[in-house]
Amino acid sequence: LKLTDEGARLLEVAGPALQMLDEILDEVRTSSDGREGVIRITAPVSLGGKVLMPLIRSFRLEHPNIAFDLVLEDLDTDIVQAKIDVGFRIGREPSRNVVSRRLAPLSLVIAATPDYLKRHGEPKNLCELLQHPCTGFRMPSTGRLVPWELNINGEMVFQDVPSVCTVNSALPEVEAVKAGIGIGQLSVYLIREELEKGELVEILPQFATAISAIHMYYPHRTQMPARVRLFVNYVMKSAASLLPVRP
Repeated sequence: LKLTDEGARLLEVAGPALQMLDEILDEVRTSSDGREGVIRITAPVSLGGKVLMPLIRSFRLEHPNIAFDLVLEDLDTDIVQAKIDVGFRIGREPSRNVVSRRLAPLSLVIAATPDYLKRHGEPKNLCELLQHPCTGFRMPSTGRLVPWELNINGEMVFQDVPSVCTVNSALPEVEAVKAGIGIGQLSVYLIREELEKGELVEILPQFATAISAIHMYYPHRTQMPARVRLFVNYVMKSAASLLPVRP
């Protein structure tokens, strides 16, 4: 047996719709009320361990029949194209046609190890800071080196710094600072424990900023699956405790 040209064309056109129908039927079979099944999430790598895993763990204690599929990458993901239920983003608010919720300010502080400060001295002003080796962050999507955000006399200043170790992911930058390679401007939620234990020391606290934020976003849907709505509401109630503005 062999399909006619018309039949092959029909299969090609109808294939995505049939696949979507299969997925819907599978979902209905596994969950009569939408409170079971899988929630697909995309987020930056740095949010996966420090924020999402504690949220998922505590959420599943209340809803053990809901599973999670995480796609962790430091790129802007088209959640509609990728069939993602919920996305998380650091920085600016998502501009695509999605529903966006601001979870918490993204507080940035300048930090170094006590050993580094003992060996090189602690900078007391911007001029002295620029004489020190620093770490840098390069945007994965554009390759652009991100300037530091400094609060100077109540005004936001974007300052290029002398980077001796540039990375394109937040977690390796934290490790670079902890290794004593240089001074870094880091997100508080990533180094809260290190600051509390004294493994890292905040310097020039007057320069600290919180102008950007962590956002949660999801597609516009007239009928969001119950499991996804449960998780979205849970995140809105619980995320603040895991995203401190200051240590």
